[in-house]
Amino acid sequence: MKRTTGLDRSTTSRWRPATQAIRGGTWRSEHGETSEALFLSSGYTYDDAATVAARFAGEEPGMTYSRLQNPTVEMLEERIALMEGAEACRAQASGMAAMTTALLCQLDQGDHVVAARAAFGSCRWLTDNLLPRWGITTTTIDSRDNAAWEAAIQPNTKVFFFETPANPTMDIVDMAFVCGLARAHGITTVVDNAFATSVLQRPLDFGADVVAYSATKMMDGQGRVLAGAVCASNQFIEEKLLPFQRNTGPNLSPFNAWVVMKGLETLDLRAHRQSENALKVGRFLESRVARMLHPGLPSHPQHDLAMRQMKACGGIFAFEVSGGRQQAHALLDALQLVDISNNIGDSRSLMTHPASTTHHSVGPEVRAEMGVTEGMLRINVGLEDPDDLIEDLDQALTAAGL
Repeated sequence: MKRTTGLDRSTTSRWRPATQAIRGGTWRSEHGETSEALFLSSGYTYDDAATVAARFAGEEPGMTYSRLQNPTVEMLEERIALMEGAEACRAQASGMAAMTTALLCQLDQGDHVVAARAAFGSCRWLTDNLLPRWGITTTTIDSRDNAAWEAAIQPNTKVFFFETPANPTMDIVDMAFVCGLARAHGITTVVDNAFATSVLQRPLDFGADVVAYSATKMMDGQGRVLAGAVCASNQFIEEKLLPFQRNTGPNLSPFNAWVVMKGLETLDLRAHRQSENALKVGRFLESRVARMLHPGLPSHPQHDLAMRQMKACGGIFAFEVSGGRQQAHALLDALQLVDISNNIGDSRSLMTHPASTTHHSVGPEVRAEMGVTEGMLRINVGLEDPDDLIEDLDQALTAAGL
């Protein structure tokens, strides 16, 4: 196989993101296929014993085993890295596989992590439950407070871990400040960028070291497959992440990689259209609900920061109703067009009650610390006509007494 038209990375890296999403990382076999080929193979054969020995010794490039390399998966990895502006990328079996790998590959017993308190429920489980089992401590802070990051640093702090915008509270982290602070102290920053993707913001441009993704979300964009990715420098990927992945096996299947590549082709279009739709829906909801949490609206306390860091604020936001869980569930039950679902990033509009779904497992005390209230609802605004969504939300709000 060969890369498209024989161009090397120095050429393709100069392409703009929308072009990279279509053309980046494309290899073609001798058949000259237009769409990327799907290689469903667990292993490979070799012309002679010396070749396989050289490949396993790292002395010769080439495939050895699909837990380490697969042509379809490598095409996806190269494309995501190009779009992210990263030297390297390794695909993962899911978004949580990406988060777990990005953390555990670089942490040892006795290390310390500073993490944002507002995060996806499973990410809080990692920092609150899994890391302590291995003797790794975590200090959770209000990620919106720049001073809190500096105050939390200890002599053994190795990682800053956060997502921006945060799930589901939509907290925004000042990436230039936090990443600069980390660099000054020799701390590695790991940023979950799943809500925005590289189309709307590139954390590496603000000094981040590692960017982790649930590609299940916006990258696939149609609720089809699970996938994840970790982007970083060649050194980080080769020396820290790859040994962990090679021996623990959180690998992405070739089929799922192929599906995500197809999703990337329309990511730029979807991300911007869903952002536009979400702004229109958010403006409508703002006058009907107790609290709106949309960084694209001037009412958000970090609106100016979001506008400096992001090209658009995405299709996901949250809001609160005054009647707690009962009223939130009543609103969900009255929806006719918008689906009740805990997924996000889909081309279909989806809504969920985080306290009883995505953040149920962290418990009421942690939810209160994070700001996930009983009246909070999170919506993923899709590609439907926003006026149809507004009509559905209007009747659902009325049915719920709002």
